[in-house]
Amino acid sequence: MSSTAPAVARSGNGAGSGPPNGRSPVRLTVNVRQSGIYIAFALIVALFTVLTGGDLLQPQNISNIIVQNSYILILAIGMILVIISGHIDLSVGSVVAVTGAVAAVLMVNHDVAWPLALLLTLGAGALIGAWQGYWIAYFGIPSFIVTLAGMLLFRALTLTVLGNQGIGPFPDEIRTLSNGFTGGYLGNVGLGALGGADLVSLLAGIAAVAGLAVAQWRTRKARLGYKQTVDPMPVFLLKIAAAGALIMAVTMQLARFRNLPWVLVLLAALVLGYSLLTNRAVFGRRIYAVGGNLQAATLSGVKVKSVVFWIFVNMGVLSALAGVIFAGRLNQAGPTAGNAFELDAIAAAFIGGAAVQGGVGKVVGAITGGLIMGVINNGMSLIGAPSERVMLVKGIVLLAAVAFDVWTKRRSGAPILR
Repeated sequence: MSSTAPAVARSGNGAGSGPPNGRSPVRLTVNVRQSGIYIAFALIVALFTVLTGGDLLQPQNISNIIVQNSYILILAIGMILVIISGHIDLSVGSVVAVTGAVAAVLMVNHDVAWPLALLLTLGAGALIGAWQGYWIAYFGIPSFIVTLAGMLLFRALTLTVLGNQGIGPFPDEIRTLSNGFTGGYLGNVGLGALGGADLVSLLAGIAAVAGLAVAQWRTRKARLGYKQTVDPMPVFLLKIAAAGALIMAVTMQLARFRNLPWVLVLLAALVLGYSLLTNRAVFGRRIYAVGGNLQAATLSGVKVKSVVFWIFVNMGVLSALAGVIFAGRLNQAGPTAGNAFELDAIAAAFIGGAAVQGGVGKVVGAITGGLIMGVINNGMSLIGAPSERVMLVKGIVLLAAVAFDVWTKRRSGAPILR
């Protein structure tokens, strides 16, 4: 059989062929690639918590980390799909800038109602993605070259549209989406020594934990039905409890500050939607197939060109959404917006477990990689580290993540392209 199936299996939680005859499907499974990123994230958070004297985990600072990195996390969701398919997109920073400029011209200069202006901006992002997707998928130009050209082209368009000056301010609704928080609809609830916390935020956290538990239980049940290996029940429950405790801890801190950021609600919806797309939908499986083994995917009847085309259309739409969020956060669209965003998005994907050759990666992993970058930026800022030291650490972390990917391939006996 082709290498597509192993690629998809590696991207999940060890779901491969069934266990040997006569052996129980219940045994401890360890996916080094996926588990390592979460362990690394915990260690980095613990390190900066100590270095900052606990300031890193203060309610306001946790909220700042989420809001300040929201646009990178949105880009990381699209970038992980691009990388899984075996491609790269170097233009997302410039697309963020030009779509932010389009939104500013529509909302500020021409007084277009913000919902319509938002839809038109997302449409512009889709057209940009279709433009690049056509040259990559149907004309056969490598994505590195097309998006490198796009980086220059769309930056030039940004300067042309803005006239080398910023445009603002944005409508209140856009600023609320970027920087605002949910209202205290049900009031606060007392948490003893921790003080009061927003009840709606706490209920949202409980709902998220319940949803996670149900989804993981259904996945476990399905794997048992197919005689696939799963963790023993105590280990399974421990993993759910650990993830639930983390979600509730973050939610509680946010509820104690100014409730849930609206951009976090948007991110949660995107993560849920794209996780379902990659794990359950036919199109998601085709993305893994294209990146895992292009020849096998073609022989299996996958319309490879169409898949690649729509991946870049999706990347354009998410870049436009990130452009609106970023412009709304600054309350203006500027000619330098989006500088180096593509580097952070690509780093988030690779740190989050994406493979250099494609075919491997998870949306949640990309979000975790983006949060690692955000915690490093925030933590080193809190301890007063100079910018060159921040870049040094981020570079080392990225190199270590890719080196870890290569090491796990060699350990498993998988071929490594050079």
